Amino acid sequence: MVYKLFVDSDVVIDFFTDREPHANPASELFELSEQGSVTLYISALSINNIYYIVRKFLGHKKTLEIVEALVEMTEVIGITKVEILQALKNDFSDYEDSVQYSSALTIAGLDAIITRNIKDYRNSSIAVMTPLNFMKMKEKNEG
Repeated sequence: MVYKLFVDSDVVIDFFTDREPHANPASELFELSEQGSVTLYISALSINNIYYIVRKFLGHKKTLEIVEALVEMTEVIGITKVEILQALKNDFSDYEDSVQYSSALTIAGLDAIITRNIKDYRNSSIAVMTPLNFMKMKEKNEG
């Protein structure tokens, strides 16, 4: 089974900046993607957030290389007027997370939203997990 996972920006930033203690579970997700056992989705909104934060760690040039690699490794989901209007109606305390969630809703057959901030997605109708919890669940289901 190939899992379809929507990945929040924090997980991507953990992976590219090697933020401990979160880097290993995040990198395991990207390894699974490389192996073809998961498909990772990110929203177009995430690209700017990721660039802005990663640039502080790695500088402009290296960060542009990372953005290029990221769009090759993932499926990028657009944000339209529909998702923005939906985000205004979602019962989320953080608007950016609400936009992310509205983007995730457009992915047919999505298995989970992967984030470190599970509480921000408490009103999600889609399963929400940390990278570590997803890895444990996957291992249990396939073990």
